[in-house]
Order: sequence, then C-alpha cells, then structure tokens
Amino acid sequence: MSGTVRIAAAVPDFTSHVSAPERPLLGVIEGEGIGPEVIDACLRLVHALAECEGIVFDVRHGGKIGSEALRESGVALSPEVDGFCEWLFEEGGSLLCGPGGVRFVYDLRRRFDLYCKLIPLKPLPALADTGPLRPEYVAGVDILVVRENVSGLYFSNSSLSCEADGMVARHAFEYRAPEIDRILQVALNAARMRRGRLCVIHKPGGVEAISELWRQRAQALNADEAIALEFLEVDNASYQLIASPRRFDVVVAPNMFGDVLADGASALLASRGLSYSANYGPGGRSVYQTGHGAAYDIAGQDVANPLGQIQSFAMMLRESYGLTAQACCLDAAIADVLEAGWRTLDMMLPGRKEVGTREMARLVEEAFRARLRSRSKS
Repeated sequence: MSGTVRIAAAVPDFTSHVSAPERPLLGVIEGEGIGPEVIDACLRLVHALAECEGIVFDVRHGGKIGSEALRESGVALSPEVDGFCEWLFEEGGSLLCGPGGVRFVYDLRRRFDLYCKLIPLKPLPALADTGPLRPEYVAGVDILVVRENVSGLYFSNSSLSCEADGMVARHAFEYRAPEIDRILQVALNAARMRRGRLCVIHKPGGVEAISELWRQRAQALNADEAIALEFLEVDNASYQLIASPRRFDVVVAPNMFGDVLADGASALLASRGLSYSANYGPGGRSVYQTGHGAAYDIAGQDVANPLGQIQSFAMMLRESYGLTAQACCLDAAIADVLEAGWRTLDMMLPGRKEVGTREMARLVEEAFRARLRSRSKS
C-alpha cells in the first residue's frame, strides 16, 4: 500500500470525521498478554511526536479487556470499557488497542458496528530474505484484504445441548443484502483507488445460498464493469495468496473466510508479529490493532515483536488524523531499523542483530525522531 494513499477514504463517511491534528484524541487499551509491551512501544512514539513536532495527543486510557475483564465483570467487553469507547467515538477519537482474548473483539465490533476491517499485506523489503517464502515470491506484493466484520458465522445463534444420541452443537447464521452491499462498496472503492482489481471470496459448493448472494450483489454493484471482478473459492484462495500473491490487488471476504485468509497470508510478511489492521464503522469510528493474538506464552519476556502494533499506529496517524508526513516518517524509521540488521527473535537470521521488545521499540523511536528532525529541516 502506498505510503501516501489514505485507504480508509474507501469507507463511506469516514474522512469527514477525521480529527484535527492540533490536539488529536487518542484512546488506548493495553490489552492482555503481550499487549502492554507492544502498546508501550507506540506510546514512546506519541512522546516523540510531541517533542519533535509539537503534536500533543490527548491520550486517554481504557480498562481491562478479554479474559481479564471476563474474570472481573463476567463479560469480555466490560461496561467500563464499553462506556469508554462510546465516549471516545462520540468525541471523534480513535482507539489503539492491544490484543484481548475470548469474545472481546467480536463484542466490540458488534457493539459499535465496526463492520469493515482493512488488512494491508505489503511485505517490508528489508525482510525479503526472512520468513518461510523465497524472496522472489514476496517481491512487489501489495494486497489489501477487506473483511466483513459484524455478521456471518462468528455472530450466529449457537447452542450446545445433550440429546438422546449425544452432544449436539448448532449454529445458525445469515447474511443480508445491505450488509453485503456496504462491505462490497468499500472494496470496490478501494480497488478504484488502487489497481482496479477485486477478488470476491466465496464457496458456492459448500455455502451455496450465501455465496450466491455475494456473487449477485458484487455483480450488481459493479454493473458498469469499472473494476475487474474475480470470484475465487476460499480453499483455492488460501493457496493462491501464498503461491501467486502478486495476482491480487483487493480481496473482499465474509467474516470467517477473511479471518482465516488474512492470518494465513501473514506468512507473506515474514512473521505474524508484523501483521496489523484497522476496523471502521459509521461516523468515523476506528480501532487499530495487530493481526496477532495476546501470545500469553511469551508475555513479559521481552521477546515480542512490536512492529505490527507500531505499523497499526502509523496507519492510525495517516487514516484517522491526516498526519500523512509523520506516518511516512514512521514507516521509514521501521525500514531504517530493519535495514541496519536489527531483529526480534521471530525475524532472526544468521548475521542479524537480535534485540528484545523494549530495545526494538527504542531503536524505532530513535530512528523516528531522526526522520522527524530531518523533515523539519528540509
């Protein structure tokens, strides 16, 4: 994704709610597991912006989420955090969110109608020799996954019951045409802003009715054939995204398909610790997060990769606050650190220099400050 393209402009009514940069309102939820460690890496950059650019964020902190909230309040999205997010969005702020377990992300999305998830998949050149894929496969890859976020299987009516022949699990879910239309419209808009190609993910032989409705609505919304439209079955897509990623521009998918495909395709980035995303809803609501989980097994060990969370913060600067130049400086700072050979454990190769979470955050902050100072002098 181009560093100067504000891709959230593809979301209807989003850019009209972008906060003025004089005193941006920033909500922060640290999350659980490695969340506090990777969020702290971003807060260092907030201080750098204040000291180098005079951009002073109004930072407000929310409470516990996920399994921690469930233990204390009985729900993953506690009343405290629900109220905090409601206030934040009403005041025009955006949320930088660490990982949360159990049903937190689903409850948050449904509560605030964060129906659109944008997941950039653009490998960093400095990591071309890192990860499971050969460099020639990832060179030039630039994919945007657009995921429907508040319907489908994850929001089904479910039950688990004991019957005469044993335990029975049931799920019943649906997609309505207006729900499909609004996410397809985002994907079509994004394709117009990018390279004019859209791949719609379905499974007509396995999920017949829903796949047919997605196909019908995509063709109706693209009736003028302004966008090159392709339909691809989800199992084939999971292979093609890895085997031939340069064929893709924008990919749009129902909720569960988009979740699985985006996580699998993070192999293109060299580490899942580099994946990140943004969630958008009506009235400019926005939540920025990584694409990985809480990683409880490594929490507090200073080994987590903070770059996914940092890239989500760069996306926030660009999309929600219009701080495009500063976001570009942050992207460049990450590249500077990686090109100098610094790596966290998940990206480590012979000949590179291993650092922990805190040191990687410090290195990015230092490079960011240098980029900001250089910009101010030019």
